[in-house]
Amino acid sequence: MLFLSKFYCLYFTIALSLQIRLVVEEGLNQLPYTECTVTTPTGYKYEGVKFEKGNCGVSIMRSGEAMEQGLRDCCRSIRIGKILIQSDEETQRAKVYYAKFPPDVYRRKVLLMYPILSTGNTVIEAVKVLIEHGVQPACIILLSLFSTPHGAISIIQEFPDITILTTEVHPVAPTHFGQKYFGTD
Repeated sequence: MLFLSKFYCLYFTIALSLQIRLVVEEGLNQLPYTECTVTTPTGYKYEGVKFEKGNCGVSIMRSGEAMEQGLRDCCRSIRIGKILIQSDEETQRAKVYYAKFPPDVYRRKVLLMYPILSTGNTVIEAVKVLIEHGVQPACIILLSLFSTPHGAISIIQEFPDITILTTEVHPVAPTHFGQKYFGTD
């Protein structure tokens, strides 16, 4: 039985890594780019594109950190900031405990990473912190794996200019993502 449990955990991690990668890649497709000439190692030249400067990722700790590797796999040198937000279990109010961003975050497009969007309260608080640091809501792209309709609507009502990318919208969001992904449950 222990073997099946480890197999399930491995399968779960691989499946989520693929979903994370797909959401991250679509988020990158939303970023501004410029055309350029690319020279291959064999000397062949072709017309390609490159990202404009001024993009960064921000993960909402702890579960959002699971998405960082997918972003790093696609953009090795991208800057990543962090926000720690905890929700009170009784009131469901989110409280910010920590926020660290690149110093010029106000000039950047931000890929905000949070895999499970349930009520939307945590993301709303994170966006408020980014706005306090000068980031415009139109420059924020939320990357999420699973979202509830209520959570997405809450965010859009509060910040209509934000972009939300998710793989699934379902009335019930999976819980304990961080524990499952990091194997600490």
